[in-house]
Amino acid sequence: MTSPGLPAVVPTDTPAAAVLRRQPVVQLFVNPRAGSWRRRRIAALKAAFETMGARVILTPSLRGRLDVADGVDHVCAVGGDGTVRHVAAAVARDRRALPMSVYPLGTVNLLARECGYSDDPDIFVRRALTRPPARHHYTGLIGDTLILNCASVGPDSMTVDRLSPRLKRLIGRAAYGVALGRMLLRWPRHRLRIVANGEEIACEAAYVAKGRYFAGDWSFAAAAAVDQPLLHVVALRHATRSGMLRFAWALLRERDPGDAIRFTCTELTISGDAKCPVQADGDIVAHLPVHITLAPETLAFA
Repeated sequence: MTSPGLPAVVPTDTPAAAVLRRQPVVQLFVNPRAGSWRRRRIAALKAAFETMGARVILTPSLRGRLDVADGVDHVCAVGGDGTVRHVAAAVARDRRALPMSVYPLGTVNLLARECGYSDDPDIFVRRALTRPPARHHYTGLIGDTLILNCASVGPDSMTVDRLSPRLKRLIGRAAYGVALGRMLLRWPRHRLRIVANGEEIACEAAYVAKGRYFAGDWSFAAAAAVDQPLLHVVALRHATRSGMLRFAWALLRERDPGDAIRFTCTELTISGDAKCPVQADGDIVAHLPVHITLAPETLAFA
């Protein structure tokens, strides 16, 4: 069933998808349950691609494995960081080295900020179709799961673990504040152990950056960049309530947080005294212990 105001979604495994092969062919991964404002933006984006002469395949991105359709020349992820991560995984599995773009239409859009994408459909489409890929993204990996922007273990990941998806749909980013408020009543602290660069580090919270931004316009690793083959790590020795407040205050002021160990690496292992959740790009993707490394191949973003 088609949502009102949203063009019909064409599944990638139907004959209709195979017919859409005239150059250029753009596959838009979209949420067919998006609200009315987002449906209008998606319709405007589709129209802008068609005005530039593209044929468009709309593919739902709600759940399950995503696949890139045959004959596609460009893949566009429409949504937040979680959607982008799943679409990027589909492109990585496809192995055709297809260029991607990210149209910012989610709760948080860190990669869109990193790449400087406009939310104006016409400006966005001109960039996507007329400019060669400007960034080759060295993604992180936790098992088979991509890390596009950042990952963390500690109070931050436990807040994400307690987040209500329904509340997030209703009030957006403010839902993280509600989850944090609930956690303040019983503040969890766990002993973590990081092994990287031949050394061991004891801490209570760990943050891993693949890009500059974290939770919006904040940054705990200003030197991090998606086109660098490096993981930027910040380990907090103590993750008390006051310690995390100082960390957040340092992020707001773009200052170096105290009580922190900073380093770069290409791989690391994090373990702990409990199976703490690990978040990547705003979603819980694993539980300790985890091994984080760099993907063997880059992704190209227009």
